[in-house]
Amino acid sequence: MFSKLKRMFNSENNLEIPAPIAGKVCPLSAVNDPTFSQEILGKGCAIVPSVNKVVSPVDGIISMMFETGHAVSIETADGVEILVHVGLDTVMLKGQHFTPHCTTGDKVKAGDLLLTFDADAIRAAGYEMIVPVLICNAEDFSEISMTAPEQVQALEPLLTLKK
Repeated sequence: MFSKLKRMFNSENNLEIPAPIAGKVCPLSAVNDPTFSQEILGKGCAIVPSVNKVVSPVDGIISMMFETGHAVSIETADGVEILVHVGLDTVMLKGQHFTPHCTTGDKVKAGDLLLTFDADAIRAAGYEMIVPVLICNAEDFSEISMTAPEQVQALEPLLTLKK
């Protein structure tokens, strides 16, 4: 299934995961939700978005496009499981203000549009706009570190994983 996708680990067994969205980068500990701040779903960081679109940070397969469009999970050829979750508790919006642009099982390339959202409407509905970016299979890596500066553009380096 992944045979045609580019291998992403370099000679030092490091893998850079780019940002799926532009904005201000912060540690997961700053996210106002224990599921993310306590790294229950995985390790990574969060981005306060400055745009209303999420792109695939990597080549891979959409392992889950949530029915509500608020989150998407991607698996790379190297077996990295990435979850991008838009907003806190936004599943309660039941898809309102979210537009998915792919479905579960789709092959994607880095930069492909995954979902769009109306951040102003989501904030007006009372939800916090922050985008946790998680490595859900963090236990498969010896280290996961945030490598982005304070501000990041989509597809700029965000996280480094060590095998």
